[in-house]
Amino acid sequence: MSAWGKESLMVRSGDGLILGKPIADAILEDLAGSIAEFGRLFRPPKLAVVIVGEDPASRVYVGTKVKVAARCGIHSSLVELPESTGQGDLLGLLDSLNADEGTDGILVQMPLPAGIDQQTVIERISPAKDVDGLHPFNLGRLAAGSPRFVPCTPAGIAVLLDAYEVSTRGRHAVVVGRSVLVGKPMALLLAAKGPGGDATVTICHSRTGGLASIVRTADILVAAVGSPRMITGEMVKEGAVVIDVGVNRIDDASAKRGHRLCGDVDFDSVRLRASLITPVPGGVGPMTVAMLMKNTYQAARWALGAGHDGA
Repeated sequence: MSAWGKESLMVRSGDGLILGKPIADAILEDLAGSIAEFGRLFRPPKLAVVIVGEDPASRVYVGTKVKVAARCGIHSSLVELPESTGQGDLLGLLDSLNADEGTDGILVQMPLPAGIDQQTVIERISPAKDVDGLHPFNLGRLAAGSPRFVPCTPAGIAVLLDAYEVSTRGRHAVVVGRSVLVGKPMALLLAAKGPGGDATVTICHSRTGGLASIVRTADILVAAVGSPRMITGEMVKEGAVVIDVGVNRIDDASAKRGHRLCGDVDFDSVRLRASLITPVPGGVGPMTVAMLMKNTYQAARWALGAGHDGA
């Protein structure tokens, strides 16, 4: 395990929380040093971020990604398109970014407005610039056991598990959610041969019968279903490690903005049974952005022939 993982464990020892921010900060600090040296030899990596429409949450996420990119030395361009943008216009923009040798990574912020097919957009991005790791080519390489770009949230979760010395080998991992963004790639990582894998994995979803009884068998539980507080304390095995991917807005008159964030896990009841648990916010989220930056740096290394090892 890396030095930053050990340091984070020392800081958080004994409280049962898996916090993403200190680990993400350490990764970004390491990346900043590597990227500075890379920039002196070649040029800074560049990430193109595309957002279509005015969705407030998407704008917050995009703003965070642009700020973090600047923090670690990645140049970014933010392309803001109106809600009325047609699919053809968006695909044409992606063709231009694919052809631009100065752009290493392309990220299209989801969700997209009605009338634009998300999968068509994902497949239009060059696999070599698909730093979200969602193109079928990259998902296929992950399934084949030779990943190039791993989707950012599952990659971040894998790093968290390693940093907190959570053994996956021979454990039963239950992933609640089957999206290509989190659920399916997370299951592939946990089942892969070698460190961070070798788990026996069960995927649950909206059609799973007896969900509670299956979840209760999990040594490692990843909740990524997008339903507020769906996983409750009585559904979790004593001593389980719980990773909450959900980010849900719920109304709360006592909150300054009239709402607050919660995960797919009922934190208060599950924390009483879990040995380790990620809070929302502050758990998985910072790791997702850090992995995006790492993928962008790696894309630049490949594009400029600087090697295939990571930061």
